[in-house]
Amino acid sequence: MTKEHYKVVAQNKKASFEYFIEERFECGIELVGTEVKSIRMGKCSINESYIQIDKHGEVIILGMHVSPYEKGNIFNRDPLRVRKLLLHRQEINRLAGKVKTAGYTIIPIRVYLKGSLVKLEIGLARGKKLYDKRQDIAKKDQRREAEKEFKVRMR
Repeated sequence: MTKEHYKVVAQNKKASFEYFIEERFECGIELVGTEVKSIRMGKCSINESYIQIDKHGEVIILGMHVSPYEKGNIFNRDPLRVRKLLLHRQEINRLAGKVKTAGYTIIPIRVYLKGSLVKLEIGLARGKKLYDKRQDIAKKDQRREAEKEFKVRMR
């Protein structure tokens, strides 16, 4: 057995604050060589990106920014181009069904390197209401206060 190595390149920190993440999927991204090199250097952002299922039944990510590779010259592509995500047909059908009927959306959670491959973790999510966000903030504050109190007692 070999242990897989993960290196997180980009993370969508607002995802868990803005949405309830019901399910998570791991998928590949259709990239060209210079984009892979740029992602390995950590020059990728998914903060403003979103995921759609197009009319051909393919899952695509829009707004994912991959900075041009410094030594890529003519082989560099548009940093914000539409990229196809690689999922099994059964997973795509399941996502499409949930998005159409139950008010779910698909959001990118993080981009990471798994061995020599670039992977994207996506989530099937439901949007949070304002009062849900307030509850999350209150829980974080309570946990922070408890940790601070525990730290004072340890001294």
